Amino acid sequence: MNKFIDTLTSTLASTASLWRGTNSRPAPNQPVQLLQLYDIENCPYCRVVREALTVLDIDAIIYPCPKGGERYRALVEELGGKAQFPFLVDKNTGVEMYESEDIVVYLRKTYGDKDGGMNLHGLKLAGSMLSSASRGIKGQRVKPAKKPAKLLILYSFESSPFSRPVRELLCELELAYELRNTGKAIMKDIGPPSLRARLFPDEPVQGRNRLQLLEQTGKVQVPYLIDPNTSIEMFESSDIMVYLNETYAQ
Repeated sequence: MNKFIDTLTSTLASTASLWRGTNSRPAPNQPVQLLQLYDIENCPYCRVVREALTVLDIDAIIYPCPKGGERYRALVEELGGKAQFPFLVDKNTGVEMYESEDIVVYLRKTYGDKDGGMNLHGLKLAGSMLSSASRGIKGQRVKPAKKPAKLLILYSFESSPFSRPVRELLCELELAYELRNTGKAIMKDIGPPSLRARLFPDEPVQGRNRLQLLEQTGKVQVPYLIDPNTSIEMFESSDIMVYLNETYAQ
């Protein structure tokens, strides 16, 4: 797909979901062990769970389960009894669960506000379905790929139009990765890095993963991929996708 069209449809997908999964309100009770989410990138039910993870600033290991995939789908059936997604595993509490609405409520009650706050699941799901429609079959069907020995690491936030194509490809290639959420903690974080630097040159960076990115690379920009298998670290979605295809696709 043409890069411009790809970015445009990805932006439309974010707009359809009203840019949920952009801002972050760090959960007061961060999990000690990383959560595990078995999902399909372009599944509307999975998206609302990932939106909640961004809002709560919770990192997770993403195990992609595209249609036709064999790497992790069988494990979900073994653990939960059926190949249905999303499927959450929380080793901190021993919880394993299906159903996006139940997962979001669980995350908010366990790690966020104890009362869970307003749900509005139906409205969020409707927007998420529109988002999925704008991306067609991208991020849904498996492509043959080698399995790396170590998890990849991706700095991203759910609504980022530039991160989405990378996550879609990771899903298609069944490449598990550690998702480090970099949601925007303050309004002055809104917009591309170059614009923020001009408008707010002295504004301190907030958010643990955003600070980590700044310390490691000198700037806050997503997506940012770290591959411990090859010692590659890189920005720019198009470059990352070329790298993933050249390194892992078969």
